[in-house]
Amino acid sequence: MSSVLSHNKDQPASRKTLSDSALPPTSASTRSLRHERLSRLSSSGPGEVFTADTKTNHAESYFKRRENRLSSRKKAEEETENDYKKMYEKAVATNQRLKSRLETSKQELVMIQDQLQRTQKGRVKDSDSTMLEAEKLESWSLKKRITDMEEQLKIKSELKMENQRLKDENGALIRVITKLSK
Repeated sequence: MSSVLSHNKDQPASRKTLSDSALPPTSASTRSLRHERLSRLSSSGPGEVFTADTKTNHAESYFKRRENRLSSRKKAEEETENDYKKMYEKAVATNQRLKSRLETSKQELVMIQDQLQRTQKGRVKDSDSTMLEAEKLESWSLKKRITDMEEQLKIKSELKMENQRLKDENGALIRVITKLSK
């Protein structure tokens, strides 16, 4: 670890480490510094002697953790792969079901269209003249009622306009009368 000397007129020279300086350490450098401190403390403590047994325990625990991470990662990958496979199979099954429904709907549509065409052709051929005359008479009476209603609407709007004009004249006459009476 490097150090920096700080000089001040009032204070004696003191050593500061880089971690004590004004620059904030980044998370990566902080982690590496902690790791170095821990490794120095654990490996060079006064009177501490590490046996081969503790080193192997440390190595074993490291490898066990590594194996656990790798196995959990493999399981997660297999689960997502199975999920995708299940979703694909489900989508294919849904697609097939919808295709079959579409085909049956198309067949029903063709049958209904054929039936409609046959009934229309049969209607024209088998229709009686009295039926046509009754329909013509009914349509004529409906047209007549429509024209009568349109005329009534026109008359109603004209009456409303004339009524408004008369109200305006009445108001003007009332104003004149009140001025004359004063």
